[in-house]
Amino acid sequence: MAKETKAQRETVERVMREWKDGALETSRGAPVTSQQQAVAIALHEAGQSRDETPAKNRKNLRTTKAREAKASETREVLYAEATKRGIPGRSRMTKQELVRALQPR
Repeated sequence: MAKETKAQRETVERVMREWKDGALETSRGAPVTSQQQAVAIALHEAGQSRDETPAKNRKNLRTTKAREAKASETREVLYAEATKRGIPGRSRMTKQELVRALQPR
């Protein structure tokens, strides 16, 4: 098994903390109750999944870190970006909703 980087370790710790607090959700918005599912999500986001190619793992970690950086921005900065992209309903969105709306699909 390859050595775990600091970024990967931080991501796994964050996801498992979210699961323990009950805040971890699946991509469909349902709460994660299974520890096994939480570990799978953590490894996927950290780019450590054994079921994916090394290139896909690197992309997953990059995407996760970009999303975390976006979440640390203020709502005003996110709102300005949403305005620039023309996202409808942005004026009533919370910071978390703006982060989700601005994610690339």
